[in-house]
Amino acid sequence: MNRNPLLLLIALCFCVAAAFAQPTSVPPYFTVESAPNKAKNAYNDGVSEARKGNTAIAIGFFERALKESPTFIDAQLMWADAQYESMDFERAREGYKKVLALDANYAPRAHFYLANCYWGEDSYENAAFHAEQYLASNPQNPKLLREARRLAENARFAAHAVKNPVPFKPLSVGPGINSPADEYLPSLTADGLTMIFTRRDGYDENFYQSDWKDNAWQKAVPLVGVNTPMNEGAQHISPDGSWLVFTACNRRDDGSQGSCDLYWSQFKNSAWTKPMPFSAAINSRDWEAQPCISADGKTLFFSSTRPGGKGGKDLWSTTRQPNGKWSKPENLGDTINTEGDEQTPFLHPDGQTLYFTSDGLPGMGQNDLYFARRQPDGTWGKPQNLGFPINTKASEGTLTVSLDGRTAYFAANRPGGQGGIDIYQFDLPEHARPRPVTYARARVRDAATGKPLVAKVDFVDLKTGQSYVSSFTKSDGATLVCLPAGMNYALNVSKEKYLFYSENFNLVDTATFAEPFFLNIDLQPIPGDSAAPSTRPVVLRNVFFETGSAALRPESFTELDHLAALLNDVSSLRIQIGGHTDNVGDEASNQRLSEARAKAVYDYLISKSIARERLQYKGFGKNHPVAPNDTPEGRAKNRRTEFVVW
Repeated sequence: MNRNPLLLLIALCFCVAAAFAQPTSVPPYFTVESAPNKAKNAYNDGVSEARKGNTAIAIGFFERALKESPTFIDAQLMWADAQYESMDFERAREGYKKVLALDANYAPRAHFYLANCYWGEDSYENAAFHAEQYLASNPQNPKLLREARRLAENARFAAHAVKNPVPFKPLSVGPGINSPADEYLPSLTADGLTMIFTRRDGYDENFYQSDWKDNAWQKAVPLVGVNTPMNEGAQHISPDGSWLVFTACNRRDDGSQGSCDLYWSQFKNSAWTKPMPFSAAINSRDWEAQPCISADGKTLFFSSTRPGGKGGKDLWSTTRQPNGKWSKPENLGDTINTEGDEQTPFLHPDGQTLYFTSDGLPGMGQNDLYFARRQPDGTWGKPQNLGFPINTKASEGTLTVSLDGRTAYFAANRPGGQGGIDIYQFDLPEHARPRPVTYARARVRDAATGKPLVAKVDFVDLKTGQSYVSSFTKSDGATLVCLPAGMNYALNVSKEKYLFYSENFNLVDTATFAEPFFLNIDLQPIPGDSAAPSTRPVVLRNVFFETGSAALRPESFTELDHLAALLNDVSSLRIQIGGHTDNVGDEASNQRLSEARAKAVYDYLISKSIARERLQYKGFGKNHPVAPNDTPEGRAKNRRTEFVVW
């Protein structure tokens, strides 16, 4: 709601009077020029007191002028302005209505301030009408013009939103997290088992962690190694819980660049490493805050006031390059960013749905929550408001959405809370949910010793052959990767001096959080000169053939290139390629097909300059099933290509 000083209103009043005080016929009201002397003198005294800032005294003089001349339009306008300045919006509304009743065109700004009065009373349709009436008068005041446009947009939106509320039943996340202090900015790991949030202890902001156990959030504990006597805030934890990105301000002795910068810490060897600022490629002399890292670890989103934006605070993104360095940040563009402030970005692990706050898009008035979806060409679609009563006339904050897309977490000061600001959860409306996502959790071990291994984990989009996410397992051999629906993923787990492991996740049609993938992966050490060759086969789960044929499909090339690279890296390695079928068809046909498929892999490796004497191939037909042939799933497992070391 606009609350301009009365002095500005006085100046505007004189401009309006000069413009409209030359009627071609006698109007049914008095103006400054035509009012009786007693009324005019009281009016002038009121203007004088208003200029001194004595609003209450000025109101008395304007009322005296109106008592002398009830149709004194300038006195009525100034009386309404003074009531508005005093924040008595009910009286101001009645005053502006009387002005417009005398002459709807005399002082167009009466429409603007009347619209603000109606907005304050939640009378959105009336607010929209009068804001549009003011805009139709071709106003010349740039500030009021900008505010009137914003008010008209918000009022139209609010009128519709209030009549069409979305489901919203927020519930406290419980005493394990909420306390008499302020808790806010929740962030979740992909499995939903860990929440990191900010708690304000007096004047100090610190991070806390709570774990989900026994159907409740457990008592939160401080994040040792990251918290300092200074403030830390606006954090985001990576889906696997191994990285934390956050905001810290006014730290001049650690390489920071500006007032507030972005920092990172890694969970390594069961502890958080010392926080470090991102380089000057990301941090600038301006304000950078509220980071969010994408589930694949390749893109960092944040809010900044750096030059090149569309308004005050804009959303930006930077991409991790193959060499590990970050690209120059790019503005998300005017589809997302406005002349106002855009903040608190959260990219859901589906990689397509971005949630954020804005006070420059049509909404309920201040910072509202919005979401936008990434389009097939990589651009962002038009932002959509989450709706009322999720958004209110207050300023909404960060929104975090669970991996399954059903539960949203936010912070608010609501009646019945544990303290001031608490963290709540609610069921996200259908229209605002991201696309389906699941996750794969794997633990990699040495097949001979059972010890955990730090191994490379690479998920590839088989359609494009491009890496979706590439990382390393932690010191305990564990990793967690989010897998959005819509892709056929090839997994390759590799480590120097070990044979690789492959897996396939066909999620082209759907994915569900209710059915994640849990893998215990044992990597076989490559036999040395004195060690006996392993007889345990390595299944090539991402080698595909045309139906009933030995013709390799293009999706197979990624896996076969991994195998060729392994053979090139270990020149002593010799393998036998084996082909297998299910039990459909006669035995002779299955034998021929299995051998032809094994030879197709053999030929491909030779085309990659692998010496023939290092390769063998053999078809086994249907004779070595690894699953029953009485189900489609079992037969699919039996139709496989594998290799053993010889």
